Amino acid sequence: MDNLWEIQGKAYSAMLTAHGITFSYDGRKSTLTDVSIHVRSGRTIVLGPNGAGKTTLLNVLAGNVSARAGSVALSVGDGVPPVQPRDRARYARAVGWLPQRATPVRGLRVREQVAYSGWLKGMSRTTAWEAALPALDQVGMAAHAQDRANRLSGGQLRRVTLAQCLVHGSRVLLLDEPTAGLDPRERDRFAEILLGLPAEVAVVVSTHDVVDLVEVVGQVVVLNGGRVVFTGTPAEFLDHGDPSLPASRQAASAYSALVEERTHA
Repeated sequence: MDNLWEIQGKAYSAMLTAHGITFSYDGRKSTLTDVSIHVRSGRTIVLGPNGAGKTTLLNVLAGNVSARAGSVALSVGDGVPPVQPRDRARYARAVGWLPQRATPVRGLRVREQVAYSGWLKGMSRTTAWEAALPALDQVGMAAHAQDRANRLSGGQLRRVTLAQCLVHGSRVLLLDEPTAGLDPRERDRFAEILLGLPAEVAVVVSTHDVVDLVEVVGQVVVLNGGRVVFTGTPAEFLDHGDPSLPASRQAASAYSALVEERTHA
């Protein structure tokens, strides 16, 4: 295990903190404004309509882009200096990023693609190759290890991309719309995979679909207009819904109330 995560023989969970993040693509209109979020081990869902800033926030957290203002830091335990995105190698090893569009690497088989990802994160070729199969097993794709990556279905490729995040021992996983375009069976399977991840891994899932994963997360964040309009537990989130509605519609009701409240503020 990377010594970033093991101190005197003890493994630590991570906490990812973003404070006062402001970001703009054109230098004028802000896509994110004074956004703060604290992500601990377990699962966090980031909800928001299209254009709310979800993808931009995850890109900032992943270190793919730099905020105009604010800070991002990854803490691993008392007495250990936090890791920041500018420490590119260590930060990239700690944080796994799954973009909206999963892309096969031309000419590679599934296991080769996952091992290649580990090598890019600083693992030796031998270690990355050995770690690729267990990572694929975690996402239910070990049986496809020798398949050509470009012949996989959309759902299978999404799971392989998740294995690429796991192969190098990420303690934070940032998943941008991971179930978009998947059929109900693949969506359910993806949710089961997330539930089966180690407890010390912090998982952040962005989505505009309010029914995604709300029942299996520990924290709900709602973004609208580039600002955080809600942070809390699923129960606290659902309290914003209309109690007269059936349970199956509570999440949608709560989401609509929060988004409309911000829109008319």
